[in-house]
Amino acid sequence: MEMKEIVDTVNDFEGVLVVIPGEGSDSPELAWGDAFFYYAPDGVMPERTQPYGTIVTKNYPGDEESRLDEPGRFRVNIHVGRDRAPQIVDRDATPADADVFVSHPLYGAAGWVSVVNPAASTSEQVISLLHDAHEAARARASRRSGSA
Repeated sequence: MEMKEIVDTVNDFEGVLVVIPGEGSDSPELAWGDAFFYYAPDGVMPERTQPYGTIVTKNYPGDEESRLDEPGRFRVNIHVGRDRAPQIVDRDATPADADVFVSHPLYGAAGWVSVVNPAASTSEQVISLLHDAHEAARARASRRSGSA
């Protein structure tokens, strides 16, 4: 599964905002080319809300375990919640292993899971988990706005 396939699928979610910063954007250069998924039906990036999913294409400072600086590697990160994350991750895998869910190297304790280069073993679940995370973000936004 390629990054573009994931982005294209998530773009079909109702109320999604997919942000892929690039040159000339207000985002730091480090984020250029990465993808950030928000529930934002108005099309405006939320100011006080984190994305519910991301795709990163390179190592970030303090987050080198996935070896994303190697050619052709990217990592999908999904907020699934603290209760659900332990049910998804493979405890025997390392952050560098491809096509296997692991606890996010930095944000695992906050309920984030990750998979490097999703393929046959994880691609369907990646899409399903991103959809679930999108729906959870929608529910949070609804509660905040009082329209629940």
